[in-house]
Amino acid sequence: QVRFVDSGGGLVQAGGSLRLSCAASGRTFRTYTMGWFRQSPGKERDFVATISSGGGTTYYAGSVKGRFTIARDNAKNTVYLQMNSLQPPDTAVYYCAAGHSLPSHSMKREMYDYWGQGTQVTVSS
Repeated sequence: QVRFVDSGGGLVQAGGSLRLSCAASGRTFRTYTMGWFRQSPGKERDFVATISSGGGTTYYAGSVKGRFTIARDNAKNTVYLQMNSLQPPDTAVYYCAAGHSLPSHSMKREMYDYWGQGTQVTVSS
């Protein structure tokens, strides 16, 4: 069974940048649509970004569009989330997610089958 491990979170000042990584085990990574979600205390787990299995199609939540970039390297079984111009409202636990044969713009967490363990991102003002 494929497993996903999130990393790269940390503490950063407002205006700073972080790059999250999600490394997958197994040989089937290239067949998955990948997504990033985030969850703040007491809130729902919200969609951040998604990328198609081949990497050619991406989609972002409005709150991060233009600041965050999702990318993947299928040779390394890894998906990334580059986060720039971070602000305190971006503070959350970030999770990668994977699903098979998802349509583009797959924003609903119920569509994804596998999840990473999460990595904490804290942005100070």
